[in-house]
Amino acid sequence: MAVRQYDFAYGRGRMKFSLEEDDVAMEVRTEAFPPMKDIKAGVLEAVRHPIGCPSLDEIVKPGDTVAFICNDLTRVANTYDFMPVLVDELNRLGVPDENMRIVFSLGTHRCMTKEEMTQAVGENVASRLQMYNSDCHIDEDFLYFGQTSRGTPVLINKRICDVDHVILTGSIVYHYFSGYGGGRKAILPGCAAMETVRKNHSFMLDPHSGLGLTTGNPVYEDQMEGVARFAKGRSLFLFNGVLNAKHEFLKMFAGDYIAAHKEACRFVDEVYGAVIPREADLVVASCGGYPKDINVYQMQKTMDNAALAVREGGVVVLLADCEEGSGSKVLEETFQRLKTPEAIEKDLEDHFVIGANKAYAVTRPMKKAKFILVTSLDRGMAASMHFAGAVSTADEAIAMAKKFLGTEHPCTILMPEGSLTVPRVAK
Repeated sequence: MAVRQYDFAYGRGRMKFSLEEDDVAMEVRTEAFPPMKDIKAGVLEAVRHPIGCPSLDEIVKPGDTVAFICNDLTRVANTYDFMPVLVDELNRLGVPDENMRIVFSLGTHRCMTKEEMTQAVGENVASRLQMYNSDCHIDEDFLYFGQTSRGTPVLINKRICDVDHVILTGSIVYHYFSGYGGGRKAILPGCAAMETVRKNHSFMLDPHSGLGLTTGNPVYEDQMEGVARFAKGRSLFLFNGVLNAKHEFLKMFAGDYIAAHKEACRFVDEVYGAVIPREADLVVASCGGYPKDINVYQMQKTMDNAALAVREGGVVVLLADCEEGSGSKVLEETFQRLKTPEAIEKDLEDHFVIGANKAYAVTRPMKKAKFILVTSLDRGMAASMHFAGAVSTADEAIAMAKKFLGTEHPCTILMPEGSLTVPRVAK
């Protein structure tokens, strides 16, 4: 049999490995839509011809105040590409720089440094606009908008509450329990208080939560209800992009935060949904490199995608550098305190804690298959998290997988863009 060498993204570099060609059933990739060539023209086209609402020209008046919500560095959005265009467009409409600010939608992630903020939006914009972290732990930074029908207190960062217009920016991919990223997530969980996020994310334990699910998904519906409470009487405008695995813009969507997002999600299904002939014995998946594999907290999302491509009792080899380790002390402590997946799930049902929920998310796909990490993660930490192995090279991991499977020729599916692609078996 012919042996072929593969080369997947890993951390800030690449990882090579070899497989016999006949063992590879398919390589799952995003659909090859042509990338946008003129970013500025694309941004202006989207905001001047929005979906479901009037354009910024009609909404914004000279002297108005604006808050932009922007992604933190754990999510690829190429914010530095579109923010200068959006800021200049608002200048054209009579909004001076001093009337605009940026709030980074951290959710429960760590605060960004000034350097990271500048990296995210670009030096031009960073030098012109005030920038703030939405730190979920500072209680006095949040205003109360009642609670949802599911009992989630709606606490939203005050820096997006006292302006004439809120512009939600970001990118859209699948999300492993709230259906899709983008849209309302810029506000909830992005600019919400810890208790708001904790209560909302507790619904991830519900079997109706999951990838690409909106209708009937309690996490998504609770987020939508919470944002609707905040949005009442306010001007919200969405700007979301969809990127390919090379971080190139494929399409931009702007307008009403509900209508534009729904249209964008339909496009995401076209780009990232992938049909496979059948579930494989072995899946070799890369998160797509930095920042998708910056830590366990982010890497976990690829586990859910890869689990859709592997058979019951199969093996997933996951390329995830994890240069920042676990990404959560609470996640580590949960694994140290609770020794089994069953104990983790029971503990969350009794008292849902952010960080501990990731321990559940990590172990959930392990009910279907073994996961072997190719990683720089501490080996003891990987073992405590129930990974079947943690090694330094993909070739080592594949050899280990073959021993687990008891065959030298496992049916294999490759997922070089594992954080993006969502496999489904052909009907």
